[in-house]
Amino acid sequence: MSLLLVALGAALGAMGRYAIDLHLQKWWRENHPSRVAVGILTANVIGSAVLGLASAKLDADWLLFVGTGFCGALTTFSSFAALTEESFRQGFPLTALTNIVLNVGICLGVLSVVNQIAS
Repeated sequence: MSLLLVALGAALGAMGRYAIDLHLQKWWRENHPSRVAVGILTANVIGSAVLGLASAKLDADWLLFVGTGFCGALTTFSSFAALTEESFRQGFPLTALTNIVLNVGICLGVLSVVNQIAS
């Protein structure tokens, strides 16, 4: 049963990340000159907020569904790392550093604040 909960949550989270990144990043590129991966950042921030709430309020089974499954698939450290490394490699160190500060700082802050409020 645990594996099914994780799988169902992951299916929803992956679709959510794909939709957020597809639509938000397209809009961002059309309207802003920045190379910051705003779609990935947004998915990571939303996932951090949801995980902060879930970890304060849900029992173990629901935490598997929401935390491990949904948030695990919605958020993406690997894409964040790859896009940051690509920015460094292509000669955009300020973009890479901005990406690091935004993803780590905002996500940690959001998770902490939501968890404290929900506890």
